[in-house]
Amino acid sequence: SDSMGRFTVWDYVVFAAMLLVSAAIGVYYAFVGGAQKTSDDFLMGGRSMTAVPVALSLTASFMSAVTVLGTPAEIYRYGAIFCIFAITYGLVVLCSAEIFLPVFYKLGVTSTYEYLELRFNKYLRLCGTVLFIIQTTLYTGIVIYAPALALNQVTGFDLWGAVVATGVVCTFYCTLGGLKAVVWTDVFQVGIMIAGFSAVIIRAVVVQEGIGRIVNDSYYGGRLNFWDFNPNPLQRHTFWTIVIGGTFTWTSIYGVNQSQVQRYIACKSRFHAKLSLYINLLGLWAILVCATLCGLALYSIYKDCDPWTAKQVSALDQLMPYLVLDILRDFPGVPGLFVASAYSGTLSTVSSSINALAAVTVEDLIRPYFRSLSEKKLSWISMGMSLFYGGVCIAMAGVASLLGALLQVALSIFGMVGGPLLGLFALGILCSFANGIGAFVGLVSGFVISLWVGIGSQIYPSLPERTKPLYLSTAGCNITSGNFTSTENPLTTVFSTTTAERPALADSWYSLSYLYFSTLGTLITVIVGIIVSLLTGTSSRVVIKCEDFLSNFSRSKSEIVKKVEVLNRKPFTMAAEGTDNPAFSHIEMDVASDNDKVNGLHI
Repeated sequence: SDSMGRFTVWDYVVFAAMLLVSAAIGVYYAFVGGAQKTSDDFLMGGRSMTAVPVALSLTASFMSAVTVLGTPAEIYRYGAIFCIFAITYGLVVLCSAEIFLPVFYKLGVTSTYEYLELRFNKYLRLCGTVLFIIQTTLYTGIVIYAPALALNQVTGFDLWGAVVATGVVCTFYCTLGGLKAVVWTDVFQVGIMIAGFSAVIIRAVVVQEGIGRIVNDSYYGGRLNFWDFNPNPLQRHTFWTIVIGGTFTWTSIYGVNQSQVQRYIACKSRFHAKLSLYINLLGLWAILVCATLCGLALYSIYKDCDPWTAKQVSALDQLMPYLVLDILRDFPGVPGLFVASAYSGTLSTVSSSINALAAVTVEDLIRPYFRSLSEKKLSWISMGMSLFYGGVCIAMAGVASLLGALLQVALSIFGMVGGPLLGLFALGILCSFANGIGAFVGLVSGFVISLWVGIGSQIYPSLPERTKPLYLSTAGCNITSGNFTSTENPLTTVFSTTTAERPALADSWYSLSYLYFSTLGTLITVIVGIIVSLLTGTSSRVVIKCEDFLSNFSRSKSEIVKKVEVLNRKPFTMAAEGTDNPAFSHIEMDVASDNDKVNGLHI
């Protein structure tokens, strides 16, 4: 419809400025601070990062453009129960900082999958690495393409121009500046994201003459549905699915996913690493509040005429761009700021992915097999890998455009890797007697069960009484319908089933809330792993347990590896040296060593 705004020169200028600043940061870190002499400098920022930038960087990568466009639409459609994630984020950060971080930090690993070899064997390390690489490339393709499509359909903002520009700029600063550039561009991009959100919220409040009216409309529209304590695991969002399921889902990302772990291990001390996670929690809460306010503003403004039902937009993630053009069209450059904030989300997520992919490739696939390479060569290889994965990510965006919804399905299938992998790490860290066979059988069974539910739920999507969408009205509309292409899920079309044909499993097992997929994968991996480990006898591997580490001051990786070899010669398993009360050893540890050592070096 022509009444809506279109993009002006100013909007493109704002967008270009965001890309230029990001690129400039990359160039700066390529040359400053002794450049990138070793692969450790390039992949880990020389392990000298401080808490605040890392915290903002963690927040930024977690928040892709899918969040910027999707979360407000989620709240518009299903209500503010999504806010319960505030509790989830708190639990996730607690688990990551107190269970997983101490182990990875003490080991001084670059790749989280290195731990799997130290604790179990090199085959499990390879499993982890390969799954991570496949999952991350799929994810990045969608993260680049989906938001670009939504923005393009509403604003006419050039689709491939934007995809290629963001992809190239991202690859450019990742390849030149390494982890330092990734972290500092993320800090800048978080600023842009908050600015974009704020512009929309402030303008919406002005349009609606005060925040009271927005809250009031939301209340009467049933959007403030915070408390739903229904214990039914089949209902999409309830207090329990979000707090329990959400915690497992997000811990698999914050606790063990290379993209996140790599950055907090790059901090200069364990104190800074933990602090970065806790500060990042504040960032997550801030983003959640912004997204919620945007979602409620969307409802308040469109309560009498829903653009989605009225066919003004073809998908829910197009609502935010639609709102921006609707209420900000008279402000030159501000719609551009919003688009820049959505693309900042893309850039920050993709850059972390590229850096993490380069890290696991170099650490898990190149370093162990080519021992003779010098540090200088490895740093060049790391750069080459960043360049390579940048190309792969842009290519995946192309694939996404051809197989849009199929790739989405592939991603949700690989999203199920997260649960079993979390189970694998939990098994290693929390169960002293788990062995390689148990871990492998556990991983496979967790994966199989997750896939079964996951694919089932893709073929037979759950019915509205499970997802509970809220009422949308088109009573106040007076517009002719637009012409947008819709994006359907191909699997649903292929297996277009009437209610009669739905198998018995479809409304019980396959309707499980998507948040419980990870929980299921993790629990099955842990339980099967424990049973099989007990049946196959004790492992002769060294036990790298949480408590063991915390009460044991050998810090550098080489010492630990030597320790592993020494212990491996003995036929029996060493008992953990610490007490069995982790809280206890935490306290001893903090007093004893963190003040005078940084990363295992005496100062």
